[in-house]
Amino acid sequence: MPRKKQKLPLPPVAVLPEGAQQWLDQVVTGPMTAGAVEDVMRGIKKALIERALQAELSHHLGYAEGEDKPESSANQRNGTSGKTVLTDDGPLRIDIPRDRAGQFEPQLIGKHERRFTGFDDKIIAMYARGMSVREIQAFLLQMYNTEVSPDFISQVTEAVMDEVREWQSRPLEAVYPVVFFDALRVKIREDGVVRNKAVYLALGVRADGSRDVLGLWIEHTEGAKFWLKVFNDLKQRGCQDILIAVTDGLKGMADALAVAYPCSTLQTCIVHLLRNSLSYAGYKERQGLANALKPIYQAVSAEAAEAALADFADGEWGQRFPTVAAAWRRAWEEVIPFFAFPPEVRRVIYTTNAIESLNARVRKIIKTRGHFPTDEAATKLIWLALRNITDGWRGTMTCWKGAMNQFAILYGERFIPAVTK
Repeated sequence: MPRKKQKLPLPPVAVLPEGAQQWLDQVVTGPMTAGAVEDVMRGIKKALIERALQAELSHHLGYAEGEDKPESSANQRNGTSGKTVLTDDGPLRIDIPRDRAGQFEPQLIGKHERRFTGFDDKIIAMYARGMSVREIQAFLLQMYNTEVSPDFISQVTEAVMDEVREWQSRPLEAVYPVVFFDALRVKIREDGVVRNKAVYLALGVRADGSRDVLGLWIEHTEGAKFWLKVFNDLKQRGCQDILIAVTDGLKGMADALAVAYPCSTLQTCIVHLLRNSLSYAGYKERQGLANALKPIYQAVSAEAAEAALADFADGEWGQRFPTVAAAWRRAWEEVIPFFAFPPEVRRVIYTTNAIESLNARVRKIIKTRGHFPTDEAATKLIWLALRNITDGWRGTMTCWKGAMNQFAILYGERFIPAVTK
C-alpha cells in the first residue's frame, strides 16, 4: 500500500504592519491582471531594498536620513549610484546610497555583488535537477529576459563546493547498525581523455532506523587501499563501529573492513547474487531457476544452506547451469553470515535496494550529461541531487522495530549505547 505523502511545512509569511491596509486600498482599486500584480511586487521589492540600504547607511554614519549631521562626524551622504541586480523576479535597477568618504560597504547587496537573494538558489535548483548550463541559460532568458554567461552559472554553482566539503567532513554517529555500500558509473574527463569512474556511496542506518548518506567518493579503480581510505575517513569523522556492512562484492572491501573494523560482519547482498544467477538463464527459464535457488537463501542455518547448495549443484538446474553454483560458492564466505541472523535482521540486510533506489534516482538526474569535465563537477551535481532526494526522507526503515530489538540482543553493548545516547 503506497504511503501517504507528507506535506512539507509552508515558509513563514511576514505580518503586515499597521497602515498597510490603507496603502493596499490605494493600490488595488479594482480587478488586476497578473502582469499588474507583478509590476506592483517589483516596485515594492525595489522600494524595500532601497529603504533597507538607506537604513544601513544611516547606521554607518550614525544619523538618519533627513537629520542634521552630528558635528563630530566628518562623513555624510553623497547621493546614489544605479546598479542592476538579478533577483528571483528578473533584473531590477536599484539606487545604491553612497557616502562622501567612500567607506560605506552595504551588506544587503555587496559592492561587487550582482545577484540578490533567491536568484542563485534558482540556478542551483535547476542545476541540481540535471539541467545543463545551456538549458539554464535558455530558461533564464525565456522567463526573466536575462542573459547570463556559462562562466556566471559556473561561478554560482561553484559556491556549492564549500557546502560539499563541509558535508563530507561532518561528524558521524559513533555506531551504525547497518551500512550499505554501492557504486554508480559516470564518465569524467581526465588528462584529456574521458574515463569511466565509479562514484561510491555509503548509506548508513542509524540506531533509530533513520537513514543517512555518510559520504561519496570518486575513484577510477577499487581495491583494499581505496576502501581502507574510505573507512579511515569514516573513523576520523566519529564512526567507530559498523555492525553489518552490506555490499555487492566490491573488490578489496573484505580486507580493508577486517583492518578498519575487525568486529564488523561483511554481508553480500542476496538479491544481487540471485539476479546475477538469473542472468545466466533465458527469460522462460528464470522462474524455474529462481525456485530452485530459493531453498538456499531461505535455509534456517548455514549448514542447511550449504546442504541446499550441494543439492542444487547435483540437481537438474545445477547441471544445466554449473556457473550459478560456482558463483554462489565463490561468494559463500560473505553469504553465510546471513544465516546466523534472525528473520527480523535478515529482512533489513537481504538486499541493497535501499541504496540502489538512491543510486537510480541520482542516475536519472545525471543521465543528461554526456560526461563531466572534472571529478569536482561530478561531485557537485551528485551532492546536489543527494540533497534534494534526502530532503524528502521521513521516518525509519521498514520493519526496523523488530530488527532493532534483535540488534540489542545480538550485539549488546556495541548497539545499546547508540540507542540510549
